Amino acid sequence: MLMSWLDWHRSTVWEKCAGLTADLARSTPLPTSPLMSVGGVVAHLRWVEAAWFEICLLGRPDRGHYTAADPDAEWRGGRRPLGELLAEYAEQCERSREITARLGMDDSGRALDGRTVTLRWVLVHMIEETARHNGHLDLLRELADGTTGE
Repeated sequence: MLMSWLDWHRSTVWEKCAGLTADLARSTPLPTSPLMSVGGVVAHLRWVEAAWFEICLLGRPDRGHYTAADPDAEWRGGRRPLGELLAEYAEQCERSREITARLGMDDSGRALDGRTVTLRWVLVHMIEETARHNGHLDLLRELADGTTGE
């Protein structure tokens, strides 16, 4: 059930991006969030997937673009073509599915802040994270071209 909900929210990311022009995908219409664009949200979600499934649960090295000097660098990745960002997101989601298939719900890993978390916790968190950012995509898309959705 957790994987089904997470996949539903992942597919919603694609729906929110469908048909958006390159300029609108890079647009940052929120003055209080100057890095938040549709592309930035997709770039962020790609790295969030990597952080929780690969780095936390498998202990793989962190290949993210963010640094201590620039913790928001992944959001700047939203300036890249949306098609590339969505392809990377799809690849990362597939890796996350493969990792999930190999682990048990009570298998654990170490979060970036040092906490121990289980696969179950990561899945629930990723549902929340992806759903929250789908809300951002709803607003960004409506501001971009007036498209609204469910």
